[in-house]
Amino acid sequence: MSGQMDLFQDPLPAPDPELVALAEAIPPHVRFGTSSWTFEGWRGLVYQKRYATKQAFVRESLREYAAHPLFDTVGVDRSYYAPLTSEDWRAQAAQLPPGFRACSKVWGELTTRVFPRHERYGERAGQPNPFFLDPPRFLESVLIPLIEGFDDHAGPLIVEIPPSPVATEPRAFAASIDRFLRGVPSEVPLAFELREPALLSDAYLSVLRRHPHASHVINLHTRMPTVREQMERGAIDAAGAGAPLVCRLMLPPGRRYAEMKEAYAPFDRIVEPQPEMRADVAALIEATRGVCELYVLVNNKVEGSSPLTVRGLVEALP
Repeated sequence: MSGQMDLFQDPLPAPDPELVALAEAIPPHVRFGTSSWTFEGWRGLVYQKRYATKQAFVRESLREYAAHPLFDTVGVDRSYYAPLTSEDWRAQAAQLPPGFRACSKVWGELTTRVFPRHERYGERAGQPNPFFLDPPRFLESVLIPLIEGFDDHAGPLIVEIPPSPVATEPRAFAASIDRFLRGVPSEVPLAFELREPALLSDAYLSVLRRHPHASHVINLHTRMPTVREQMERGAIDAAGAGAPLVCRLMLPPGRRYAEMKEAYAPFDRIVEPQPEMRADVAALIEATRGVCELYVLVNNKVEGSSPLTVRGLVEALP
């Protein structure tokens, strides 16, 4: 059965009583987690077990991650690079306890508007993507395998729209979102993440408001407005009736992924605290109370160690 734990697995280490007590402060509408989970630098922070090999750690560690008292969600980045089969999803579901929900990314081949001018794209480099937000391909490659193998644990699907080498008119972009949402069923909420500020337009937010299963991902990312600024633009109100909201804390403003990865590895300590980000997330938690469910996903590149950032966010709760 999806999500049923293997009764013959070794028992997990007992959770830290301090973290168990701290988890009581998390409001019932909030789920905290990290944007991925396979970081060996988290030994002692998240992982206490010894895994035989690195491959075993990658394959089996989700079970221990999901037992962490502060984590009720996780980001699945792997699905962005290639679609997962129903068997892939069942293998992940088997490691999760009841009630745990993951936010998985939609396959990037469906969310890229224009292919980057990079040699790995070959003849497609710089060309429009004919399958951008294509409903039939989305159903076949993404939604059906997810529902077949992971339905009990499926949180919002993250539709990450990467930056385009060709400028897009905001209204035309909003219309493409509308066409996509009209062409797909609403079994799973869809959360759209932007990486270009110009696309965060009134037209885009208006489209999301018309679809009950759609929402905007409030993100902290190098070029995007801050969390608070996105709130002030109406991102909370843009969530469809009953749709959960996702907040992804990825990169401080003006910083680059490679720069932060090199500076912060192995991600076992807070290197550069972000007090403004923490205050903004606290405000977001309060603003969504009684309004919608909120998923908060944290990347190591925000402060240096996402488990410790999550802990800091929880410790700051009233």
